[in-house]
Amino acid sequence: MRGWILAVVVALTLLAPVPAVADDPVDPALDAARSAFSGEPTRDTTMVLRDLFIAQQQLGGAQRREAQAYLARPTDGATDQFGDGYAVPAERKCRGHICIHWVTSTADAPPSQAWVNSTLKFMNKVWRIEVGQLGYRAPLSDKKRGGNGKLDVYLKEVGSRGVYGYCAPERRAQGRKWLASGYCVLDNDFSEAQYGAPPRDSMRVTAAHEFFHAVQYSYDYGEDPWLMEATATWMEERVADDVNDNRQYLAHGQVGQPSQSLDRFNEQGFNQYGNWAFFEFLSARYGIGVVRSIWNEAGAFAGGGHQFSTAAVKSVLARRGGFANVFRAYAGGNAVPARTYAEGKAWPAAPASQTWDLTKAAPRKADTLRINHLASRNVKITPGAGVRKGWKLRIAVDGPEARTSPAAYLVVRRKNGISTNPIPLNSKGVGRALIPFSGRQTYSATVTLVNASTRFSCWHQTNWSCQGRARDDQQRFILSASVVPARR
Repeated sequence: MRGWILAVVVALTLLAPVPAVADDPVDPALDAARSAFSGEPTRDTTMVLRDLFIAQQQLGGAQRREAQAYLARPTDGATDQFGDGYAVPAERKCRGHICIHWVTSTADAPPSQAWVNSTLKFMNKVWRIEVGQLGYRAPLSDKKRGGNGKLDVYLKEVGSRGVYGYCAPERRAQGRKWLASGYCVLDNDFSEAQYGAPPRDSMRVTAAHEFFHAVQYSYDYGEDPWLMEATATWMEERVADDVNDNRQYLAHGQVGQPSQSLDRFNEQGFNQYGNWAFFEFLSARYGIGVVRSIWNEAGAFAGGGHQFSTAAVKSVLARRGGFANVFRAYAGGNAVPARTYAEGKAWPAAPASQTWDLTKAAPRKADTLRINHLASRNVKITPGAGVRKGWKLRIAVDGPEARTSPAAYLVVRRKNGISTNPIPLNSKGVGRALIPFSGRQTYSATVTLVNASTRFSCWHQTNWSCQGRARDDQQRFILSASVVPARR
């Protein structure tokens, strides 16, 4: 679920949650669910309910009953006492793999029967694309929880609290701890007044995104949330490429903020959605099946790789040049998205954290930059006054040692085009480059310094890969650049 992205979140007046016993601390997952269903700005509802589903087995008494109420379906009515229960009896229509549920009165009613039919038809199209054409595992059957074994989708007015929709895990597969069936909720009308886009466009991208969460639950519902959200946002391009709703997140991900780590899950932000660009880069270079390969490595099903997110990505890319080399090209390529991505002309370019103007009078510049894991920083170098034909730019990188996976990339913009090349670093993290740098022929040279480390200490209850702590944050890179006049 892409979460509370509306400009204004309207608070709902809901029944107060069941209070915990005074001496019983509130579980963090339950506390997050309270916020999500009270109209407060919150992280996305799908991950809130996913976390609550995991936590409920360890809850007891009133807290467990409260968790079950949050996880209830809209058709559970009064049992779903925290805002998503239908107040009147529901209708149901099934076709293909999907059943749609809706009501004909109250604020939850969709605008017409035609809207219901259109949503049902499109949800089946999503199934055909994601499962049939792209080859992902189908969502697990709910064993007739909604009346039969098909995937249940509920239309509900959720836009007033800034939500597009969500999919909740519901029942563990027998003998498979980390596989589960689920159900989905979509807004009942995707009003343009609430979402700022044509209703059918909003419905299409939400259907593609949320259905993929139901698919993910058949791989591993406990997977790292950054991977779940970034790939679900990437899936929007596969199903509804013309809508381009996901471009709004690029400024929040590594395209717009390269210095933040790829695997960060921000409970109150959008960077995990913006990082769909990483998977767009991979699928453009290696084919769209590469993302399915990653999920197979992450999968907890029989024959799956049982790896956490970054380890799964690393395993797949080991056969494609190695993670560090691929991540280096991705980070550098974000500085020139029009060259890197099929639709990149409409994307923002990764910004430079510093810009150095080298002149004849001030020919050298150097600085130390600190970079966190799975992140990068760009330094843009321009030829200034007195830098003429025949001059060259000398670049020196002094990074951390090789075991922490440092890397560097160079993008040069000239009048006759753009060139992109890695700057090889030795085992001590040292590398050099020398390029023509005429003020008349060269616009700029951008050096991308990369920390491609995938080393973690896992299971510390964080929002990073494997709930861990990165072992190689704040790595030091010393970059120096100087212009050298032509030899006479």
